[in-house]
Amino acid sequence: MATMKAVEVQEPGGPLRVVERQMPLPAPHEVRIKVQACGICHSDVLTKQGLWPGIRYPRIPGHEIAGVIDAIGSNVDDWKSGERVGVGWHGGHCGHCDQCRRGHFVLCRRALIPGISYDGGYAEYMVAPREALARIPDELSNVNAAPLLCAGITTFNAIRNGGAVAGDLVAILGMGGLGHLGVQFSSKMGFRTAAIARGEDKAALARQLGAHHYIDSTTQDVANALTALGGAKIILATATSGKAMSAAVGGLGIDGKMIIVGVSQEPVEVSTAHLIGGRRSIQGWPSGLRSIPRTLWRSARKRASSPWSKNSLSNERPKHSIE
Repeated sequence: MATMKAVEVQEPGGPLRVVERQMPLPAPHEVRIKVQACGICHSDVLTKQGLWPGIRYPRIPGHEIAGVIDAIGSNVDDWKSGERVGVGWHGGHCGHCDQCRRGHFVLCRRALIPGISYDGGYAEYMVAPREALARIPDELSNVNAAPLLCAGITTFNAIRNGGAVAGDLVAILGMGGLGHLGVQFSSKMGFRTAAIARGEDKAALARQLGAHHYIDSTTQDVANALTALGGAKIILATATSGKAMSAAVGGLGIDGKMIIVGVSQEPVEVSTAHLIGGRRSIQGWPSGLRSIPRTLWRSARKRASSPWSKNSLSNERPKHSIE
């Protein structure tokens, strides 16, 4: 049987290793994808460190995948070889649980996640269920498409469902992989956008990406700064810090909402009187479904929103980025 190169974790907390694996064969409901780009997400640490319950090792991480269908299972009739596809955090669902019956497939009780539930995109080839596939348009490069399938969907979907209207203040807490996309989406959706990060060195990048205001959390009181701007309708919390979220939540305006997409091990502390008195709220938001990229692709093309890639990594180098 043909072999391929892959990067796997052999045990919780173990190093990432480049290995030779047998090329996988698709099950009847799956397709095989020749991987052409795979983003590195902070959530890949869950696989690396064994922080997600029930992971079976060895496991190949990676859930921001762009590639080309290479082989098709016997029951797949809506995809064909040669089509460009992507797979994100939503890697499959059961279709039978209460959440699936309500149409909340990303919240499926038996949800599948590439790189956690099955081998992901740190490999030359992978297999995925057909319901996890998103079609990638020809004009979008693989390098730009891959991060949009997790970081892009998460921030785009959270902002557009946050209740803000054009002219409202939307604050992006954190300027990392999620945050730099959040700033672009927010500003190009017509919101007054405030970027919040540590240090003045990120101010120029924030403004280049479309931020109208920059708040340095090391020298400014974030809540007071947002309040001085009129109060935020949305604070998109992408930073993985409960302390940073606690410091910012006081900057919500009337009917404002903090939407948390960055996972923190620290609790978020908040004044209940502040929430009640201004009808403010805090909400978590997961990623999204394969249907979301259709809208996301159109938005990215029309508004020239794209992830920033420092470099392209071969399958022998992702460990340096994670570690």
